[in-house]
Amino acid sequence: MRGRILLVTGVLLAAAPAVAHADPPVTSTGWGSAGSLDVLVDHEHVVTGELARCDADGPASARTPGGAAGEVAVFGFGGTSCERKGAVAQVKAGGQRFESDLLTRYGGPELKVRTYSVGCATTTDSGSTGSMSIGEVSGFTIPSSIPANYRITIPGGAAGTALATITLNETVTPTPADGSLVTHAVHVKLFPQGGPASGDIYLGTAACNPYGKGGAPAS
Repeated sequence: MRGRILLVTGVLLAAAPAVAHADPPVTSTGWGSAGSLDVLVDHEHVVTGELARCDADGPASARTPGGAAGEVAVFGFGGTSCERKGAVAQVKAGGQRFESDLLTRYGGPELKVRTYSVGCATTTDSGSTGSMSIGEVSGFTIPSSIPANYRITIPGGAAGTALATITLNETVTPTPADGSLVTHAVHVKLFPQGGPASGDIYLGTAACNPYGKGGAPAS
């Protein structure tokens, strides 16, 4: 199915009351990755680490030519950029031509994502915003508009369990909220209820934290 999605989400930290002592200097931070994989299948552990990782503190950009991750998946070209302008940190990451035929071993579909991108930025009012886009896909269907944490189930596991779940525009925030935000364009979780394989595949990760250095003001 061909699709193009651009969605923006955000999180805001409520203002804290003034305190008598001086707060330490605060510097926003951010990092990004074109993708990552950590999967256990047939007693083989396949791990890629963060592909083409960038950081607001450096390196400011990175690229990966892609390649095969064992017999689990193939990543295409990917790139990231991170920067800090004054109080604001910004992150962009993306990639193309991801493929995985792992689920075909168990009667499931081959998964393909032609293009994907993700980004985030801190804000001057102690929050963060995230965005993502996704192009043509195969093996699952995407809606015309994707809300945060939109989940798709790939059926076919034993006793009615899932072969995998795919979460689009996955948005992760801590509890209690501190203004930070992590956005994954695509998150594939294998056999979430148990099965012959386990692990996670991420396509595009962007993480931003307005209080990454110095900590949030005392509440």
